[in-house]
Amino acid sequence: MSELGFCKEERLCSEKLMDALFHSGRRLTVFPFSIRWMLCPKETLPSRFPAQVLIATSKRKFHHAVDRNRVKRLTRECYRLHKPQLYGFLESNGLTLLLAINYVHNEIFDFARLQHKFDKATESLIKDIAGQMDRQEP
Repeated sequence: MSELGFCKEERLCSEKLMDALFHSGRRLTVFPFSIRWMLCPKETLPSRFPAQVLIATSKRKFHHAVDRNRVKRLTRECYRLHKPQLYGFLESNGLTLLLAINYVHNEIFDFARLQHKFDKATESLIKDIAGQMDRQEP
Protein backbone atom coordinates (compact mmCIF):
# COMPACT_ATOMS: atom_id res chain seq x y z
CA MET A 1 0.00 0.00 0.00
CA SER A 2 1.30 3.43 -0.91
CA GLU A 3 1.74 5.97 1.87
CA LEU A 4 0.32 8.63 -0.42
CA GLY A 5 -2.78 6.66 -1.43
CA PHE A 6 -6.31 7.62 -0.47
CA CYS A 7 -8.49 4.54 -0.07
CA LYS A 8 -12.11 4.09 0.93
CA GLU A 9 -11.26 3.24 4.56
CA GLU A 10 -9.88 6.77 4.98
CA ARG A 11 -13.18 8.38 3.98
CA LEU A 12 -15.71 9.34 6.60
CA CYS A 13 -18.94 7.52 5.70
CA SER A 14 -20.58 6.81 9.06
CA GLU A 15 -23.70 8.92 9.74
CA LYS A 16 -23.14 8.68 13.51
CA LEU A 17 -19.55 9.90 13.24
CA MET A 18 -20.57 12.72 10.87
CA ASP A 19 -23.30 13.87 13.28
CA ALA A 20 -20.85 13.80 16.18
CA LEU A 21 -18.29 15.75 14.15
CA PHE A 22 -20.71 18.48 13.10
CA HIS A 23 -22.37 18.78 16.52
CA SER A 24 -19.37 18.70 18.84
CA GLY A 25 -16.35 19.12 16.56
CA ARG A 26 -14.13 22.19 16.52
CA ARG A 27 -14.01 24.59 13.58
CA LEU A 28 -11.00 26.05 11.84
CA THR A 29 -11.14 28.39 8.84
CA VAL A 30 -8.16 28.84 6.56
CA PHE A 31 -9.40 30.48 3.38
CA PRO A 32 -10.65 28.89 1.09
CA PHE A 33 -11.22 25.92 3.43
CA SER A 34 -13.48 25.51 6.43
CA ILE A 35 -12.31 22.57 8.48
CA ARG A 36 -14.25 20.72 11.17
CA TRP A 37 -12.25 18.33 13.28
CA MET A 38 -12.70 16.18 16.34
CA LEU A 39 -10.38 13.85 18.22
CA CYS A 40 -11.99 10.52 18.99
CA PRO A 41 -11.06 7.30 20.77
CA LYS A 42 -9.20 4.68 18.70
CA GLU A 43 -12.04 2.19 19.20
CA THR A 44 -14.46 4.56 17.40
CA LEU A 45 -12.67 4.39 14.06
CA PRO A 46 -13.08 1.00 12.41
CA SER A 47 -10.10 1.44 10.09
CA ARG A 48 -6.36 1.14 10.59
CA PHE A 49 -5.79 4.79 9.62
CA PRO A 50 -5.43 7.57 12.22
CA ALA A 51 -7.90 9.85 10.41
CA GLN A 52 -11.11 9.69 8.45
CA VAL A 53 -11.94 12.53 6.08
CA LEU A 54 -15.04 14.03 4.49
CA ILE A 55 -14.52 16.44 1.58
CA ALA A 56 -17.40 18.65 0.44
CA THR A 57 -18.32 21.81 -1.41
CA SER A 58 -21.51 23.81 -1.57
CA LYS A 59 -24.11 23.45 -4.30
CA ARG A 60 -24.98 27.08 -3.63
CA LYS A 61 -21.46 28.22 -4.58
CA PHE A 62 -21.01 25.86 -7.54
CA HIS A 63 -24.26 25.22 -9.40
CA HIS A 64 -22.76 22.76 -11.88
CA ALA A 65 -21.78 19.29 -10.71
CA VAL A 66 -18.71 19.43 -12.96
CA ASP A 67 -17.35 22.38 -10.95
CA ARG A 68 -18.17 20.76 -7.58
CA ASN A 69 -16.45 17.55 -8.65
CA ARG A 70 -13.37 19.45 -9.83
CA VAL A 71 -13.09 21.30 -6.50
CA LYS A 72 -13.47 18.08 -4.54
CA ARG A 73 -10.91 16.32 -6.75
CA LEU A 74 -8.37 19.11 -6.26
CA THR A 75 -9.03 19.19 -2.51
CA ARG A 76 -8.62 15.40 -2.25
CA GLU A 77 -5.32 15.60 -4.09
CA CYS A 78 -4.07 18.36 -1.76
CA TYR A 79 -5.10 16.28 1.26
CA ARG A 80 -3.43 13.17 -0.17
CA LEU A 81 -0.13 15.02 -0.62
CA HIS A 82 -0.22 16.58 2.88
CA LYS A 83 -1.42 13.42 4.60
CA PRO A 84 2.03 12.11 5.67
CA GLN A 85 2.64 15.29 7.68
CA LEU A 86 -0.73 14.98 9.45
CA TYR A 87 -0.48 11.21 9.96
CA GLY A 88 3.03 11.55 11.36
CA PHE A 89 1.77 13.99 13.99
CA LEU A 90 -1.29 11.88 14.87
CA GLU A 91 0.63 8.60 15.12
CA SER A 92 3.43 10.11 17.22
CA ASN A 93 0.82 11.33 19.72
CA GLY A 94 -1.42 8.24 19.55
CA LEU A 95 -4.44 10.20 18.30
CA THR A 96 -7.31 9.48 15.92
CA LEU A 97 -9.12 12.24 14.08
CA LEU A 98 -12.38 12.90 12.28
CA LEU A 99 -12.01 15.61 9.67
CA ALA A 100 -14.41 17.45 7.35
CA ILE A 101 -12.90 19.76 4.74
CA ASN A 102 -15.32 22.15 3.04
CA TYR A 103 -14.27 24.41 0.17
CA VAL A 104 -16.02 27.76 0.84
CA HIS A 105 -14.78 30.10 -1.91
CA ASN A 106 -16.89 30.72 -5.03
CA GLU A 107 -13.99 30.47 -7.50
CA ILE A 108 -11.79 27.50 -8.29
CA PHE A 109 -8.13 28.21 -7.52
CA ASP A 110 -5.40 26.63 -9.62
CA PHE A 111 -3.72 23.58 -8.09
CA ALA A 112 -0.47 25.33 -7.07
CA ARG A 113 -2.32 28.05 -5.15
CA LEU A 114 -4.71 25.55 -3.60
CA GLN A 115 -1.80 23.39 -2.47
CA HIS A 116 -0.13 26.41 -0.82
CA LYS A 117 -3.39 27.22 1.01
CA PHE A 118 -3.77 23.61 2.09
CA ASP A 119 -0.24 23.65 3.49
CA LYS A 120 -1.25 26.55 5.74
CA ALA A 121 -4.46 24.73 6.67
CA THR A 122 -2.52 21.59 7.67
CA GLU A 123 -0.12 23.61 9.82
CA SER A 124 -3.02 25.42 11.51
CA LEU A 125 -4.83 22.14 12.12
CA ILE A 126 -1.77 20.56 13.75
CA LYS A 127 -1.28 23.65 15.95
CA ASP A 128 -4.95 23.61 16.93
CA ILE A 129 -4.84 19.90 17.83
CA ALA A 130 -1.64 20.39 19.84
CA GLY A 131 -3.25 23.33 21.65
CA GLN A 132 -6.28 21.24 22.60
CA MET A 133 -4.03 18.43 23.83
CA ASP A 134 -2.19 20.92 26.07
CA ARG A 135 -5.48 22.18 27.50
CA GLN A 136 -6.70 18.65 28.26
CA GLU A 137 -3.61 17.55 30.19
CA PRO A 138 -3.57 18.72 33.83
